[in-house]
Amino acid sequence: MDSCVERILEAISSLGIDQKSFAQMIGVRPQAITDWKNGKTVSYKRHIEKIAEALGTTTEYLLTGEGPKKKPAPAVSDSDTISEDEIKAAFWGGDKDLSQEDLDAMWKDVKRFAAFVAQQKKQEKQHD
Repeated sequence: MDSCVERILEAISSLGIDQKSFAQMIGVRPQAITDWKNGKTVSYKRHIEKIAEALGTTTEYLLTGEGPKKKPAPAVSDSDTISEDEIKAAFWGGDKDLSQEDLDAMWKDVKRFAAFVAQQKKQEKQHD
């Protein structure tokens, strides 16, 4: 098996998703990944940018095994950050009819729900 394909498959596995789901993510038939594994095609090369993006890595690493294995996170500048108030406004359409107390209460509910969903995902991964 091509070492590039090995790196792709290893990265898919490390994400904890199956090949069918990954194929859907990058817009190829699931059979294409099987064909890559079996050396029937090297069509992954024309999808390498999308593959690298979906896997959070670089094309350099996938193709050569060199360079960073993980794509570096983009630098965040002060102009890229948003406040909780801006997030709240986005959630509720900037609705000014709600009091600050109402907005704060709703925001606490959002944070509790997000924590609940995160816990559910952790439990699902532990059971798989």
